[in-house]
Amino acid sequence: MPSDRQKSGEARREKILQTLSQSVGPITGRSLASEMNVSRQVIVSDINLLKAKNEPILATSQGYLYMPAHPTSRVSRLIVCKHTPAQTEEELMLIVRNRGIVKNVVIEHPVYGEMTASLMLHNQTEVKRFTDQLASSESVLLSVLTNGIHMHEIEAEHTAILDRIEYELDQAGILYKE
Repeated sequence: MPSDRQKSGEARREKILQTLSQSVGPITGRSLASEMNVSRQVIVSDINLLKAKNEPILATSQGYLYMPAHPTSRVSRLIVCKHTPAQTEEELMLIVRNRGIVKNVVIEHPVYGEMTASLMLHNQTEVKRFTDQLASSESVLLSVLTNGIHMHEIEAEHTAILDRIEYELDQAGILYKE
């Protein structure tokens, strides 16, 4: 028979799932911790347990997202870019202004192989929050490890949007061409 502690953990994880599934945007671990009256580390553990049960929770730089599988008519493309850290905001803003979603950033590291970080940037506010967070922390971009070369998976409503994004990245000198 489960202990009271196990029951409260299960109830909290159910509440986390409910909160995330009803949210239209990402929710930070700190916000969930405050709402559940536990530490952020407890939330991290709960999220890991939920993910282990195949709950579709995505950890992004903006917070946690509940991403249930659903049929979509959206398209995506992997775009290779190269730029300086100072051009990061320009690159990301160009993508979201053209109605693209920056799903992630991927690098090919010579030792670790492929490294991917989820971004899920949908709009200019999220891009600004991301770049402000980057500037205020001591973190560096993954692309610093690969001399600025990186990939983004970009999602949009149709291929014409992806074509436009790719064209504008090329015009800005950000699209990588060998």
